[in-house]
Amino acid sequence: MPRIPSPLTAAAGLVGGYAVARWTKKRPLGGAVLAVAGGVAAREWQRAGGAKASVGLTSAYVAAFAGSHPLAKKIGAWPAVFSVAGAVAAASWAVTRDRG
Repeated sequence: MPRIPSPLTAAAGLVGGYAVARWTKKRPLGGAVLAVAGGVAAREWQRAGGAKASVGLTSAYVAAFAGSHPLAKKIGAWPAVFSVAGAVAAASWAVTRDRG
């Protein structure tokens, strides 16, 4: 089974988690999407870059989720979500691109 690149998984988790929470009006369901995608991405980060990369990128993923909330007040919800998803995807690519 082909692997989904970790930058795509992380970005999809942030965007998908928000989309599910917004469209279903069930925040815990969006949180579940966010958590599952984050777990899958963390496993790939561990495989591709080791423990340090996984911890750092997982921390960035959680910080992006948290940071999207105050950012949304300044630029709007969707632009904030896409901005942080892009930042996490770029960080993931930069850290793991040559390793797996």
